[in-house]
Amino acid sequence: MQVAVWLGLIGTLVVLWFSNSFLTDRFTNDQRNQSLQRATLYANSVSSALQRNAYVPLLLSRDPSIISDLQSRDFANTSARLISLQEDLAAASIFLMDIDGRIVAASERRELGSQSQRPEFFIRALRESDTIFHVELDEGLAEGFYYARKVVSGNQSIGVVVVEVDLHRLEQLWRSGSAEAILSDSAGQVLLSTNIDWRRQTLSQVLESNYRPTPAERLFGTDPADGPQAFVYIDGERLLVSEVRIGFLGWKLSYFASMDNVQARVNAIIALELMVLSLLAAGIFYLISRRAQRESVQVRRESSELRRLNARLSAEIEQRQRAEKELESAEQSLEQASKLATLGQMSAAVSHELNQPLAAMRTYLAGAKVLMQRNRVPEALSSFQRIDDLIERMGAITRQLKSHARKDENAKQEIDLRDSVAAALQMMSPQLGQTQVSILRNIADRPVNVFADPVRVEQIIVNLLRNALDAVKTVDDKKIIITVEVGEVARLTIQDNGTGIDDPETLFEPFSTTKKPGEGVGLGLAISAGFVTEMGGKLTGRNATPVGAIFTMTLPLAGHSMKGAA
Repeated sequence: MQVAVWLGLIGTLVVLWFSNSFLTDRFTNDQRNQSLQRATLYANSVSSALQRNAYVPLLLSRDPSIISDLQSRDFANTSARLISLQEDLAAASIFLMDIDGRIVAASERRELGSQSQRPEFFIRALRESDTIFHVELDEGLAEGFYYARKVVSGNQSIGVVVVEVDLHRLEQLWRSGSAEAILSDSAGQVLLSTNIDWRRQTLSQVLESNYRPTPAERLFGTDPADGPQAFVYIDGERLLVSEVRIGFLGWKLSYFASMDNVQARVNAIIALELMVLSLLAAGIFYLISRRAQRESVQVRRESSELRRLNARLSAEIEQRQRAEKELESAEQSLEQASKLATLGQMSAAVSHELNQPLAAMRTYLAGAKVLMQRNRVPEALSSFQRIDDLIERMGAITRQLKSHARKDENAKQEIDLRDSVAAALQMMSPQLGQTQVSILRNIADRPVNVFADPVRVEQIIVNLLRNALDAVKTVDDKKIIITVEVGEVARLTIQDNGTGIDDPETLFEPFSTTKKPGEGVGLGLAISAGFVTEMGGKLTGRNATPVGAIFTMTLPLAGHSMKGAA
């Protein structure tokens, strides 16, 4: 009996030692993989921000309007172009400097006229023929990241174009996500860091660590495979270091993950093992104490019952396994059918939503051809610019449709519903110009701000206007009334004096249409209703009195929408 007890104690210690070693290795490797993935993600975000802005100075330095502005010293419209480009690139700022180093145009107007002393990146850009990258340091801290390139007219340098890369925004995102990360250059200088104190040190100083084993390591021994060099101790906390090279001027991103979670998981499982072993030991002692009291008949009866239960359990297991296989097969078939249905609906939606921009492009191309024949080049260029805007809109439509399944909220922003109506009317101007229709506008005097996707709002208005135009085709005195009003909610109403709605019950069902084949597929109202619902609003339609139809879109006001989201 005593031998069995000692063997049990020794076995328990062996199990606990093996469990600690195995679980620590496994959870540490899991943490290391997760940290490496997160470090790779952060590194990619830095690389993406740098690449997105790298070619902008080259393009701007060759822009005829930039060269012309520097030569004529007329910068009335230059800053407006730089502001538009800065918003598209999400850059910190873009500015243009003349040959004397004075900022003559900038996306941040407060910078105009500054820079009395020529900065280092300005001097480097004038000396080199290619785009240069410069890190502005202030008392050892990286304060700005700039791409710069000189502007040349003939063989003479006339200015410098500078793009400031907004890497500090990434630093703020890392810090808001409770991450510990460092971006360093090839010399080990810390450029970005979630910890302000680290930015005044080199990477080697941050990574210096006096290895201190945990209590479990002191009890069971340390694992050399972990390597103390993979950890640092900052403010008493043990952190796992993962490093990823960015591939830009030897930069490197270091990510620090806490090991507290690993140790807590190991301790929890070991505690569970101790509890199980304790229960097992108690059960064993109980069985041993009761074994002498059991009779052989009772043992045989229990054995027979156990065999019957085991046989029944085996049969149930086999039946469940067969049911699981059948369920898995049915789920795969259902998933495939769902994918095919989604693909069909997406294809029809893309075809429907692109018809309007394509029709507008055809009209603008015809007008541009006539204008070019009449040598009215500026007006023709205006038509080409509108065609370019329509192409950008078509790209936005396809991106919206592709992201529809992800329910992406990043496209939403605060917009004025009155601006969306104006944009939709501008897109519909070719069709409105070809139809003798009166457009009456009852627009609110004050802003009607909603929190929504501007592209989808414009799509909804265009679809409603298109339907209204189709409805008044057979009417002599064609009339469409557009009303925008604001109360507890924002409300847009489009009323026509056309033929009205034949079947209100199927109004918003996909592929429900009264148009002839080739004129429509019945997806406009279904898509529009889905968009309005996703933005927290409602789209309704009814017949007007005495004739025509009324469609009403209601959306929450911007303040109410953002409060509800919070």
